[in-house]
Amino acid sequence: MNEPTPRPPLPAPFLVLIGAALGFVVWSGRSLPDLVAAHFDSGGRTNGYMPKVLYLALMLLVTAVVPLLLVILPRRALAGSVERINVPNRDYWLAPERRAETVRFLSRQMTLFAALVIVFLCYVQWLVVRANALTPPSLSSRALLIGLAIFLGCTFAWTLRVIGRFARRA
Repeated sequence: MNEPTPRPPLPAPFLVLIGAALGFVVWSGRSLPDLVAAHFDSGGRTNGYMPKVLYLALMLLVTAVVPLLLVILPRRALAGSVERINVPNRDYWLAPERRAETVRFLSRQMTLFAALVIVFLCYVQWLVVRANALTPPSLSSRALLIGLAIFLGCTFAWTLRVIGRFARRA
């Protein structure tokens, strides 16, 4: 009836990307001062500090865990019964003859989105490192807004692609 679909394995390139991102956080974090300017107001002025070790641990945790959750949790849900999957034209896309391909598509798309999140988090790390190289530390609000606009634009395009796939029938 509603047999679970096997979960696709985590793609090796995605795991390599996480490893590279963690390496980048450690490598770029070497130049940070012992007390890191880690929070900034809308004008880029520092309004919060934390010890370097704590900042790097938190950044490593977020850079690894958030993308992994974005990939693993949907895969778990997609492997379960079809009642847990909500897509347009659900009966068509989750029919037994199309379900495996639908699950593969959604799994690939979530991995792509998680990769986008990783790149954005590394960009933010780079901005924080640059901000801490200044005296006094100051984050470029313009650079952050440009990066955020690019991230949101990519997210919007990704969303349109996913919705567009299921809004039509093959």
